[in-house]
Amino acid sequence: MIVVLDTNVLLVSIPLKSTYRPIFDALIDGKFDLVLSNDILSEYTEVIERKANAAVSTNIAEMLLNLDNLNKVDVYFEWKLIDKDPDDNKYVDAAIVGTADFIVSNDQHFKILKSVDFPRVNVISIDEFLNLILKK
Repeated sequence: MIVVLDTNVLLVSIPLKSTYRPIFDALIDGKFDLVLSNDILSEYTEVIERKANAAVSTNIAEMLLNLDNLNKVDVYFEWKLIDKDPDDNKYVDAAIVGTADFIVSNDQHFKILKSVDFPRVNVISIDEFLNLILKK
């Protein structure tokens, strides 16, 4: 299974006592492949630093970059499929380049992708993804 994690999904899966911690543990254990672009990594580190601190942000970034199940991609074409929050397009573009099975997000801006036939990008909620992880 190949996925792109929205920043908020990664963020809520990191704390040890989080309901969504099994997602982070599954990532570390190689239960799914993570697609990551430079833009996504930059957002991850920026948000984690703001919520925690620079050391935590750096440690998480280094851990992600050293995962065997990381699919680091370079985005050369922007599809611009999301108008309401253009910043979310970085996830869509990475998903397309990385041939992700889906983007995991609860962000309502991604709903527009259901009406796009090409390129097909599937989005599932964090709860749906957690259920998939727990079934494995």
